[in-house]
Amino acid sequence: MIPVPSGVKVWLATGHTDMRKGFPGLSLMVQEMLKRDSMCGHLFVFRDRDGGLIKVIWHDRQGACLFTKKQKKLERGRFIWPSAADGTVVITPARMPQKTWRPTSAG
Repeated sequence: MIPVPSGVKVWLATGHTDMRKGFPGLSLMVQEMLKRDSMCGHLFVFRDRDGGLIKVIWHDRQGACLFTKKQKKLERGRFIWPSAADGTVVITPARMPQKTWRPTSAG
């Protein structure tokens, strides 16, 4: 787990995002849609249409980071995603998107 400094906000881009985009394309979306500076040190989270893939961009003051989390096709569940009228939601790092199910322990 990468430690996120205190005071960092997590911005969720509501709706779905074209996941072919890398850091430059997602950064441009942050600037145009969320009206934020993608290099401000906050986390910006995007979800695909089916809810099985999220991408997070973060500029940690040393460089740009792009994180991807994908659900396996055979697994059930999706990332829970809030909706907002203006297209953005701000949450704390503790409220990052979670899966709608929990795997059982193998044993």
